[in-house]
Amino acid sequence: MAKYAFLFPGQGAQAPGMVKDIAEAYPCAKKVIDDVSSIINLDMAKLMWESDMETLSRSDNSQIAITTASIAIMAALKEKGVEASAAMGFSLGEFPALYAAGVLSFEDVIKVVRQRGLIMQKVCEEIAAKNEGHAPGMSAVLGLPPEKVKEVVANIPDAYAANMNSKVQTVVSGTFDALEKVEAAAKEAGARRSVRLKVAGPFHSPLMQDAAVEFEKVLADVTFNDPKIHLFSNVTGKEVTKGDEAKSSAVLHLTHPVLWTDEEAVLASIIESEGGFENWKIYEPGPGSVLSGLWGKTEYAEKLSCESVNTVETIPNA
Repeated sequence: MAKYAFLFPGQGAQAPGMVKDIAEAYPCAKKVIDDVSSIINLDMAKLMWESDMETLSRSDNSQIAITTASIAIMAALKEKGVEASAAMGFSLGEFPALYAAGVLSFEDVIKVVRQRGLIMQKVCEEIAAKNEGHAPGMSAVLGLPPEKVKEVVANIPDAYAANMNSKVQTVVSGTFDALEKVEAAAKEAGARRSVRLKVAGPFHSPLMQDAAVEFEKVLADVTFNDPKIHLFSNVTGKEVTKGDEAKSSAVLHLTHPVLWTDEEAVLASIIESEGGFENWKIYEPGPGSVLSGLWGKTEYAEKLSCESVNTVETIPNA
């Protein structure tokens, strides 16, 4: 019997109309969307299916929309008999992963993500106000190893290496002016190119410290259970076995880099030790296919691919 690993995408994966066909085909998925709407008093179907990209890309909208989409897809997968034995999420994706692992209840994960998005949007707007209205953000530097990107960033104030995506892709967080300097310096250092991401702030960097302080207050009375399946942390790049650790990481998450390549390696070692690659399948339940693409660039991809699950046609059978 196959085992399944779920990789949940983060902010930037949002797209107008996401999971609409799945919600129409699977009542259980539509119920997730309706339940989220009731919990936070916001019409999620309207937000996800009728918003333009600019509206959907705001942190206060994209975070709850992506999380809702991922959990709705998970409901459809469960109906097909596909349930995770391992879960990891990229940035925001850690929250549907926490739900998949039984660390957070459905209601708690929705309330927490809603507050996280609101807090992060507010802090990003405050940073922009201090920079003549120029919004902070993130830029993916392509074609340089992470070590070289860190060297480039070290000489530029208000810029930080934030996401270790692959051996040739590192995402940098910073103010608007800092990112322009990073992109120019990276090109001089031999980068193939840099791409601004569709996100609303300088995530996973010290610039989000004010958000971390506020978010810690939100989590104070929220119960984090011990994970029931394999779960991984962006902050440590390792497996998480205790709810308390997951809770502290959720706060550190806002100001610390995403160690994605480390997590991929740990997942691969678990797969090898628990049945081998031929007995596992990896799915990316959520909008987009970024994580499938990153997995495809690892040495593990030859043994096992990661498949995106975000339309009716891509919903697999057990």
